[in-house]
Amino acid sequence: MTRYLVATASVHTTAAACDYLQSRVEPDDEVLVVAVREPALDDRDPGDATNVARTRLVAPTVETVAREGDPVEEIRAVATERDVDVLVVGPRRGDHETSGDVPGRTLRALLAGSAWPVVVVPETALP
Repeated sequence: MTRYLVATASVHTTAAACDYLQSRVEPDDEVLVVAVREPALDDRDPGDATNVARTRLVAPTVETVAREGDPVEEIRAVATERDVDVLVVGPRRGDHETSGDVPGRTLRALLAGSAWPVVVVPETALP
């Protein structure tokens, strides 16, 4: 059994991560979808981003978690608490109209100091 953590900030990132996982997950795997809302930056509903996984992934167990705070700290905390095996993330916040550096700040931080393998969903998979 493999426990995946999908870190997401948008429905686009969640959908791309689900497309990536669809052919890789086994029925006994677990997928934990974590959305972190940054109050100072956005008013998005993390539930929208996490709910996509429930409809896109049928075979494995899918659990969703919504947190508030710094994305890097919250993602690492959940990964540690839940003993995940692999992190799956997008290259940026997931909004294809958002400008900024690719990869984004959260991804750079996760790659720089991760205790887990990190899979970056290709930007071409995002709309």
